[in-house]
Amino acid sequence: MKRRTGILLAISSIPSEYGIGGFSKEAYEFVDFLSDAGQSLWQILPLGPTGYGDSPYQSFSTFAGNPYYIDLEQFIEKGWLTKADCKKYKVSHPEYVDYEAIFNSRYALLRKAYKASNIENDPDFKRFVKENEYWLDGYALYMAIKDSKKGLAWTQWEDDIKTRKSAAVKKYREKLNDDYTFYCFQQYFFSTQWYKLKAYANDKGIEIIGDLPIYVAMDSADTWSNPELFELDADCNPTHVAGCPPDAFTADGQLWGNPLYKWDYHKKTGYKWWFERMAHCYKFYDIVRIDHFRGFDEYYSIKYGMKNAKIGQWLPGPAYNFFKEMKSKLGNKQVIAEDLGFMTDSVRKLVKKTGYPNMKVLEFGFDSESDSEHAPHNHVSNCVVYTGTHDNDTITHWYQTLKRKEKAYVRKYLDVKRGGDVCDRMIRAALASVADTAIIPMQDYLGLGGEARMNMPSTLGTNWKWRMRKDALTPALAERLRGMADTYRRI
Repeated sequence: MKRRTGILLAISSIPSEYGIGGFSKEAYEFVDFLSDAGQSLWQILPLGPTGYGDSPYQSFSTFAGNPYYIDLEQFIEKGWLTKADCKKYKVSHPEYVDYEAIFNSRYALLRKAYKASNIENDPDFKRFVKENEYWLDGYALYMAIKDSKKGLAWTQWEDDIKTRKSAAVKKYREKLNDDYTFYCFQQYFFSTQWYKLKAYANDKGIEIIGDLPIYVAMDSADTWSNPELFELDADCNPTHVAGCPPDAFTADGQLWGNPLYKWDYHKKTGYKWWFERMAHCYKFYDIVRIDHFRGFDEYYSIKYGMKNAKIGQWLPGPAYNFFKEMKSKLGNKQVIAEDLGFMTDSVRKLVKKTGYPNMKVLEFGFDSESDSEHAPHNHVSNCVVYTGTHDNDTITHWYQTLKRKEKAYVRKYLDVKRGGDVCDRMIRAALASVADTAIIPMQDYLGLGGEARMNMPSTLGTNWKWRMRKDALTPALAERLRGMADTYRRI
């Protein structure tokens, strides 16, 4: 594999006229910037529709796309919306996403475009619905019912529709047919616009790295449509949920609350649902980063109803058999194994056996008391090095908040004089690494502080909001990035 480099930037963080990034002209301008800057990779966050908490890792569907990203300008061109329509609902916050304002405005615009579209008579739309029926039917019905119940989680619906009794499903399908088609409309235009943007990037020599959360949300079309895949009881309530045990950072552990997989059942089906999910991912992305990869080796099981993650047990996952089957059915696809957190020998063996590159994060590499595997001198070629991920602070603010002893070690390691540019040196350390692939968050290339952090794990209310300013992508910045990529032989 050749040495290469790219940028981590969420779709939501792209500048736009309508309050959140999307598949508009600014996304194409970012692709042009990547090309000018000598980059060959664009890593994004999960594309799914978000709910409470706005996290792309807790989506209403692992197959569907976020309708917020649909470019409204295309509907104006088709005559389905007017500039005045869009201006009426315009959300203008250049540096952060106001999710509540967008939720209260975007669907009204999409609904108006849908009403004007006469989409049901479009042969391309009909073909899309038929080809994607295996997931789209459940998702569109789930969302239509959810709207009719004012957003109530499916676990709180009436028993007949909660447990998908055939008569109840038929009743809602007929009653909510217009809303059902509206959600199909959203997914058709999401997919059409995304595939066009992806093709544009690919034509410029840029591959897309997508992010696949190992778990799906409890309140999702995936769980409601396929209860047999998860550890649920006869009433479709979870018996055990996902999380992580206590560690040095979290005394109570992390109680994620996602339903756990019935891996024995998945194995009996030949992992059918999983490989449909993976195949769908490879329509959206060129490379898939599998979040919480260690869950395929062992996963932490917490009894449903527990208040924290202190009490739980590690259980065996599907291990290498899953990836052997995946390679057999899907071929040799590009995967990045997110193996961060507490590592065991068995996880290391699994990653090595698959042959997938794992991750190194420089912010984890500067412990003055130990020799971290994340430090540049311990890297190997078959890995992907990051300065930080979406869950980390920006380099600038990370360094500012270090203790004095750790700051001194960072400066000594990077040969930075007091007051020098630690952020630039960290980026160069990543690019100079023997790792085949280096990914740098856009915030670090811009030298931004803590206000640009994307996510603080285990917190709510302030995450996933950062947006890049429209004037950030300058020719001078592209030239600087190309120069560094060339210096470290990553073009």
